[in-house]
Amino acid sequence: MHESGRTFLDDLLATASPSGFEAASQRVWTDYVGEFADDISVDAYGNAVAVSEGAPDAPAIALTGHADEIGFIVRDVLDDGFLRIARIGGSDRTVSKGQHVTVHADEPVQGVIGQTAIHLRDQSDDEYQEIAGQFVDVGATDAEEAREHVEVGDPVTVSTEPRELVGDRIAARGIDNRTGTWAAAEGLRRAAERGVDATVYAVSTVQEEVGLQGARMVGVDLDDVDAFVAVDVTHATDNPDVETERRGPVELGAGPVVARGSANHPSLVALARDAAADAGVDVQLQAAGTRTGTDADAFYTARGGVPSLNVSIPNRYMHTPVEVVDLGDLDAVAELLAGVADGAADAAPFAVDV
Repeated sequence: MHESGRTFLDDLLATASPSGFEAASQRVWTDYVGEFADDISVDAYGNAVAVSEGAPDAPAIALTGHADEIGFIVRDVLDDGFLRIARIGGSDRTVSKGQHVTVHADEPVQGVIGQTAIHLRDQSDDEYQEIAGQFVDVGATDAEEAREHVEVGDPVTVSTEPRELVGDRIAARGIDNRTGTWAAAEGLRRAAERGVDATVYAVSTVQEEVGLQGARMVGVDLDDVDAFVAVDVTHATDNPDVETERRGPVELGAGPVVARGSANHPSLVALARDAAADAGVDVQLQAAGTRTGTDADAFYTARGGVPSLNVSIPNRYMHTPVEVVDLGDLDAVAELLAGVADGAADAAPFAVDV
């Protein structure tokens, strides 16, 4: 991974981006792609689109990731100054208590999600409390003091920094899915450097974690796109506590994951596998019998049906503050995307042979 690409990744991971509040992260993304894109646009809800123009008669392909992350939102300020919270997306109630958090008010406010000391709890009754029953302590002594700093509707994220682990692995909050937006941008950069025939879009969508909402907007708005490739994370199930029946074939460090079935168009699956072989990139396969759980599910039904593919980055501990990925997988995904863009002109039109 080149130096500017690594700096870009670190900047994305350091910028909070809960669903519905993605603007700061989108600014980081558009600043980076502005160095090599021919044009950049942002719609009313913050979906960001960059394009590298290709040959006039060549197909157009969009490489996408979603900018948003899970988090919390302030739903009430209590008389004693504590804050009640609700989920943004699929936040995990089993890892939230005892965490440092940031309330993203007009000025950031630091706090903690309270956890009663082990000495004061009846451990025989210990259970994971629902998010709606948890609270944030910002140090305020009453509601009046709390409201001087925060208000209902402010988003909240766990306060963590990206950490380098052994080898090429990193841990961070929000790897799902700033790594996908990183890959889309890097795929565009590498495709532009190659001078591919296809017109290539890079897209950073909003509000995936709350129902693929940004992808629904973009899928209609980009009406000249012939194919979408949605990059997201998927579960690497190679850690010891994954139950046997939930283990799959995906491992950290074994390469990008190409999904088959459901939204994944067979022509795009073939194109991705051929591009990987040409680039010397190892890929892993994953079954999507019903749905992918990614923006691909929204893209492929847009405008009466648009060929789509889900390519994923192996990720451990998804939807926790300590997600773990291998930088080698991430770099390989960007190379795979550039290869897909390069091969799009020869592979089009994308159709099912009936």
